[in-house]
Amino acid sequence: MQERAFKASGSTYEDSLKATQLVPSLYERLGKEFGMETLSTLFYDRVFADSENQWFLSIFASSTKSEAIDNQFRFFVQIFGGPDLYRQKGKGKYLRLSGRHANYPIGHRAADRWIMHMLNAMDEHPKLAINENAADDETVMIAETIEAMVAYFKYTAHYIVVASEYMRDDQLSGGTRIDEGRVW
Repeated sequence: MQERAFKASGSTYEDSLKATQLVPSLYERLGKEFGMETLSTLFYDRVFADSENQWFLSIFASSTKSEAIDNQFRFFVQIFGGPDLYRQKGKGKYLRLSGRHANYPIGHRAADRWIMHMLNAMDEHPKLAINENAADDETVMIAETIEAMVAYFKYTAHYIVVASEYMRDDQLSGGTRIDEGRVW
C-alpha cells in the first residue's frame, strides 16, 4: 500500500512522517489551536466554494461546513503535537483515516483536488508566509514546515484512497454511516 501511495502522491511514507516529528511541533509552528483552526477554515472555505466541481463537493455532503472544520481542526491539533481534541470529541481511540473515509466516494482524482485546496489554504496561512525581513533561521523553519506538510498531505490523501480498496465492511467507520459505539 505504501508503494502505491508513493506512486500516486510522489511522497514517501517516511517523508510524510516528518510533519508529525518536527521540533518544535507543527502544532506550535502554526500557532496552536488558533493556527490549526485557521488552516481548517481556509481549507473548507475553498472546498465548500468549489461549486464548479459538484462531484468533489458532494463528497462532503454528510457534514456541514462547521462540522467539517471542527473535525479536521481537532484531528490536526492531535496528530501534529497538540492535545487529544479529536479523541475527546469521541471520534475514536485511534486516528485511522482510511477507516474514517472508506465510505466516501473518493479516488485519486478527489485526493488530488483535496490536495490542491489544502496547498492553497497553506498559501493563505499567515504562519506559513515567508517575510522578506525574516531572519534566515525563521525562513528555513517555514520552508521546512511547508515541505513536511506538503509531503504529509500528499501521501496521506492518496494512502486513504489505496487503503480503502482493502477495507472490509467491519473496518468501516464514518462516512455516510453512523458509527455509534465504535472504538477505533
